[in-house]
Amino acid sequence: MTDSSPPFLRYAPPSGIYETLYAFQSAFGRPMGEPTTHPWSQGCPLTTQLPGGPELPSSVEVSSDDLKYPKAWGVPALREAIARSYREFYGAEVEADNVMVFAGGRPGLIAMMLFLDQDVTVRVSETEYTPYYEILGSFHRKQSLVPSNPGNGFRPSVADFVGDPSEGRRLVMYSNPCNPTGHTRTGSDLKELVDAAAYGKTGLLVDEAYEFFHKRPDSALGYVKDINESNLFVCGAATKGLQAPGLRIGWIVSSRRNIQVLGNFSSYAIGGVSHPSQRMAATMLEPSRLHQARKAIGDFYGMQRDRYGAALESLGLKLHTGKGAFYHWCELPEGISAASLNKALFPHGAAILEGQDCDMARRGEQSPMANFFRFSFGALEPDSFDTNIRVMRDALNSLTASL
Repeated sequence: MTDSSPPFLRYAPPSGIYETLYAFQSAFGRPMGEPTTHPWSQGCPLTTQLPGGPELPSSVEVSSDDLKYPKAWGVPALREAIARSYREFYGAEVEADNVMVFAGGRPGLIAMMLFLDQDVTVRVSETEYTPYYEILGSFHRKQSLVPSNPGNGFRPSVADFVGDPSEGRRLVMYSNPCNPTGHTRTGSDLKELVDAAAYGKTGLLVDEAYEFFHKRPDSALGYVKDINESNLFVCGAATKGLQAPGLRIGWIVSSRRNIQVLGNFSSYAIGGVSHPSQRMAATMLEPSRLHQARKAIGDFYGMQRDRYGAALESLGLKLHTGKGAFYHWCELPEGISAASLNKALFPHGAAILEGQDCDMARRGEQSPMANFFRFSFGALEPDSFDTNIRVMRDALNSLTASL
């Protein structure tokens, strides 16, 4: 008997990057990330020791206490380690009770959107981290796009971010360094944004997942006057800088009042985060290890950024990349779309993230980002460079020959 009743769950499409991964697997026959594939579409760092970097942990000791329920806000030792890192590196006046631990960065962002007052308009860059679109849409949040395109070099001004006061209360949502463009605000530029957007009728949510991936890492927390009297939210994670995406450890740093709201939510909806994962993350935030990791990440990925940038430009691509994260934001020659490039790459075991998936207006083939793409060198071993460039060259040559 066929049940014709409507489904109980509303359909949720996958995030844009997964559309690419599913299409790749269908065409290539194996999932991205397996041997002989080229994971240029992946937002993942190397999970092996970098030159000059600290050893990565291979085990964690688990006691009977770790089998108990975790605390809703996070293990005290980890909350303190996170707060200490911001105090040590940025002079931020934050304490453990300004920190809430989540199972990764995105759950923290989702919790933020769940409890954001309905009258608040989220101001988000036109070109941004792909899941922001689904996160904001799932919670039906009012949005206002901030211009981020070739016209302003993918670097919105502070005035662009803050917007018009006639919109009422606003929350600026911004990844810094930016995924996908790599553009990064530091120093006085970042201070200006915090001063303009983190108080009064404006709030500021800065996603600092790629904090270490810049020669001079910086944090919005270093510029807030009094976090407990501000509307600043900073999202961080062990995913990128600590090279541990599999731990699924992220955090939100904000005022005590905001952290209390998020912790109360966790007490009935999340129930805390894995004790062993939190224990391992706390050891990775040990001060001397953190100093070593920050330098090694900046040096290694700076080298990779430079050499991949030069090679991609030599293939006729125009780069619009900043100096952070582990991506190149590339513009294809006229007449070639990112979708057509992926079709040419799939048979070679490679894929890129199509620019239209980073378009917060999701304009599809009509998107002004349709001939842009994000190239990730995050998970690429140094000795794979020549092979990667050869594969890209062959795919581009096949497309230009057909123009």
